[in-house]
Amino acid sequence: MPSSRTVIVAGAGIAGLTAALALARNGFQVVVLEQAERLEETGAGIQLSPNAARTLIGLGLGERLDPHVIAPEALRVLDAGSGREIVRMPLGPVAERRYGAPYWSVHRGDLQATLAAAAKHVGISVKLGMRLEDFVAHPNGVTVSAHGNAGVWHEHGLALIGADGLWSLTRTRIGFRDPPRFAGRVAWRAMVPAKDVAAELREPRIHLWLGHDAHLVHYPVKGGRVINIVAIMADSWNAPGWSEPASRTDLLLHFPGKLWAPQARALLGTPEAWLKWALYDRRPLRRGSQGAVALLGDAAHPMLPYLAQGAAMAIEDAAVAAQCLAQMRDDPDRALRTYWAVRRARTRKVQRLAARNGERYHLGGILGLLRNATMRAMGGSHLLRHYDWLYDWRPPAALSIT
Repeated sequence: MPSSRTVIVAGAGIAGLTAALALARNGFQVVVLEQAERLEETGAGIQLSPNAARTLIGLGLGERLDPHVIAPEALRVLDAGSGREIVRMPLGPVAERRYGAPYWSVHRGDLQATLAAAAKHVGISVKLGMRLEDFVAHPNGVTVSAHGNAGVWHEHGLALIGADGLWSLTRTRIGFRDPPRFAGRVAWRAMVPAKDVAAELREPRIHLWLGHDAHLVHYPVKGGRVINIVAIMADSWNAPGWSEPASRTDLLLHFPGKLWAPQARALLGTPEAWLKWALYDRRPLRRGSQGAVALLGDAAHPMLPYLAQGAAMAIEDAAVAAQCLAQMRDDPDRALRTYWAVRRARTRKVQRLAARNGERYHLGGILGLLRNATMRAMGGSHLLRHYDWLYDWRPPAALSIT
């Protein structure tokens, strides 16, 4: 029988902190290791569909998040060349009634700060400047070694959750050494005050512009005060890492006036500062755990951003992993195998559909016209129903023990 009720989590991003809160809520002591010296407000806006929002609300975070989130009233899909609306998918009250949870947009930094504050409130130990070095699994759990400014740190725990992102060391240590694959796309992101944006583009909606070999997404964050902008195009630049400064002039070369409507070009020309990052993915895993060690979020199944489900899948993972460990406290190996058995098919499906959406978004010519006609014929309400399987997810009431 395991001698410890401590679970160690590698990574203090959205995946790791959500897992820590879910574990603490199930009675575990939790230690989170984060190699960064401090948690900073980095990153871009993210969308939290009802499957994710429901889980966060279930962890008691609804009131904490309320000042930071926006509930967009719709998703507007627009033709990049003409600027005309292709289809409008209702969100806001319609989605909340349909799924019993809201659809939110939020800045990643605000979400991470909210999670960190909640973790501190419930006594979770977050060790900053602490890099996971190695671990050894054994019948009584796992022993973890990490290195920080104070030297080497060791801890014995019931389990180790690897929520350490795309370039996960945990993933490498359990034997998956294949590197991430460059997806042939580069994303540029910027933030701009809402007051500097045309009135129609700062409304509480998600705007998705579809163009040839490129697309543009923008929506409000930070309570509507700021517009988050993400532009994604085909490119060969593939430097690893989160981001690096980029030139507005270079960006606009990828969005020429002959292919992009004036209002889209005007929006892209508004921010002075841009960051860009290369998009990577990985092949789906047959197994995401080994003994008392499991992968979660991007460490397990990085998502291309064409279905807005990267954070959502990590949040779902966190809920299921904590539930499995809580129900099988004396057998972490079995608990984590069950976690992966529950999650594998769903995350693989989302990975596959996200990649397929990326292909659809960037169609041009006749194929692009056919895509647009199909979406118009489908209509917004039917398009929302198309995602019922995704947005209506809830943690399983009973787990199949493997």
